[in-house]
This record gives sequence, structure tokens and C-alpha cells, in this order.
Amino acid sequence: MKKNTLSLLVTGLAFVSILASCSKKESTNNITPVIPPSHPIAAGNISGFVKGTLLTGSTYTITADLTVKKGDTLAAQPGAIVVIKNDAQININGVLQVLGSQNNPVTFDSDSQQPGSWGGFACDSAQAVTIKWAHVNNTGGPDPSGDPRKSVSVAVAINVDIEDSWFTNGQDDLMGIKLAHVTILRNTIQSSGSTDGEAINLKAGVTGDVAYNVIYNQAGSGVKLETSSSVPFPQTVVNVYNNTMVANGWRRGAAEPGRGVSVGVNAIGHIYNNLMVNNYQGVDIFPDGDTKNTTYGNNLFYASAATFTDNANVVINLAANFYPSDGVGTAQTSDVISKDPLFVSFDGSFIKPNGAANPYDFHVKTGSPAIGKGNATYNADIGAYTSDGKGNKH
Repeated sequence: MKKNTLSLLVTGLAFVSILASCSKKESTNNITPVIPPSHPIAAGNISGFVKGTLLTGSTYTITADLTVKKGDTLAAQPGAIVVIKNDAQININGVLQVLGSQNNPVTFDSDSQQPGSWGGFACDSAQAVTIKWAHVNNTGGPDPSGDPRKSVSVAVAINVDIEDSWFTNGQDDLMGIKLAHVTILRNTIQSSGSTDGEAINLKAGVTGDVAYNVIYNQAGSGVKLETSSSVPFPQTVVNVYNNTMVANGWRRGAAEPGRGVSVGVNAIGHIYNNLMVNNYQGVDIFPDGDTKNTTYGNNLFYASAATFTDNANVVINLAANFYPSDGVGTAQTSDVISKDPLFVSFDGSFIKPNGAANPYDFHVKTGSPAIGKGNATYNADIGAYTSDGKGNKH
């Protein structure tokens, strides 16, 4: 009888586990496991082929390109500091597992601390990518042909989990991801893209969630979704909700204005509860996107002036660009249009240079029209900072 009881208990636990694994809703809980120091890497200069763990309290200097082979793992404990010299790049063919903590983030920066001074994370052939509670600064250094590199690039069907991190001063796409399943939550992306580049560029069959991120002063769009004009499957299908996007799209100019969110080339987006202020354009649903299955609403749009003149001397009517005329998106009755979200601090600016600091606080004050106006499937509030504490922690 005892054996049968134990067998039933094990079977029941397994069934509960299976049910949990089949849940369709992404968790937004902030859980950061601790990495044991497997194969500890000694502090000092590193380059070439590397595997193991970057340790808490240790400083590492990458002096030339670093590569993690397939089957190997590069991990980082809270508080590890990585300094990159000589425009080096971190190439991941195996597993990247950066797990900082809220009180002790991991830091990656160049020795010069200037925008575009190291290559970033090239993970096109990676087996898994996890970046949590990390500062990733001044990426996008030039490749051998002189073109800026993406800060984080992936081109393989893996899990990509990027949470609670800060990305500043990149030079092209901050995240350029294809094929992967993504969980991109509660990050701050700031002043990236010199004259081009999206903050989060998802293509060619990406699925997952982009939520509670703050995207400020990006050269191009905040979030861009595309599949392919010739190969529509696997299809890009992404939930984009509760992001705060401020002053994006201006450095690229009228030739290809940046948007808060764009959906095109057979992609599907579910776009809700995003707070968009002083962007060149708001939500752009292109006719070649999967317009039948794309859904959107409960987004807040605001501009601190009626018009603004872009860098090509074109006068832009901001309210007309909340849903721009080159797309098929239209204002929804659930949207909040032209109401000041009441940021804790913001000077109403539209464009700052690549690498500019962000002295503003995009939390909203009591009485903000963003509070309580969200689609409750995602959150009761609009924007990255929400009343229930599930939002951005920065």
C-alpha cells in the first residue's frame, strides 16, 4: 500500500509539472538563480577560447575577441566586472549565462567608456542566451568593414532571456534577433543607434514577450517585428505590452522614421498598454504585416508640442503620426490620446545625441491618465512602471 501511495504521489507531481510547463502565459516574476562557481575564471586578462564562471568581486579585461565553443558555457556571478579593450567582441557558440542581482549587477563596458567602443555579444550560433541584472554599455564598435555591430545578435532557434538589465550607447540595433523564443522584460535601453538601428528588432519567426521595458532616445524604432516577404513561416508572433518609449526615431529622420512599435512583412503583434511620448511615429501596422491577426489597443500617445522639425528640416505633425498614414493602424477607443502621462520628471525634449545621458524619471505621478487604463489581460496600468509592482525595477 505504501508503494502504491508513493507511486500515486509521484505521478500526481509529474502531472502538475506537465501542466505548469504547458502554460502559455510568460511569467514576469523576478527570479535570479545563483550560479555555482563551476570552472572559476581567474581575474585578469582573458581572450581567445574561454569557458567557466566570472566570479563575484573579480575584474576581467578582455584584450581580444573572446569565443565560447559549442557545448561550453560562459557564466557570470553578481558583481563581476568585465572591461573590454581593442574593439573586442564576445562570440557565443555555446551558452551565455549572465546572472547579476538587483543589488549587485554584472558590468560590461569598454576601457574608454565611449559609445561604440566594443563589439557586443555575437550569439548568432549560440545554444542559449540569458542576461539578467547586467549593465551593458558602449557597444556597437565597428566590424572589419567599418560598419557598427549589433549589441546582442541571435540568429538561431533558441531561448533568449534578457531581463532587468541596462543597455546604453549602442551604435546599431541594440537587440537584433531571429528565429528565437524571447523573454525581454523590464530592461532599460538608452541613447542607442548612432544614425540607425532599432532598440529591439525581431525577425524571421521570433516568438515571445517584450514587456515593461523603457526605451529612450533610440535612433530608430523601439520594437520592430517582421517575418519574411518570401518565407512567411515560421512566423514572428510577439506580445508587446507595458513598455515606455520616449523620444525615439528622430536621428534616422524622414527617409525612414522610427516608430514606437512597427509590425510588417507577415509578422503578428499584440500591442497593448504601451506609453509613447515624443516619438517620431507611434504604432505603425504596415499593409504587408499580418493585419488580420495583429491586435492592439490601450496605448497612450502624447507629444509635448504640436509639431517638431526633424533633422532633414521636415515639419512633423506629431498627433497625425500616432498612427502614421503609411500604415493601416487606427486609433482605438481604448487608447489614451494626447494626454500628458505626468512623468515624475521630463523636459519634453524630442531628440538627443547618441550616448546622451538620461536624467529623467519615467515613473508616473498620482493622477496619471496611464493608471487604470490598461488592458487587464496584461496589466491594469499603461507603461513600464505599474502600480502592482510587476513592472520595471530601475
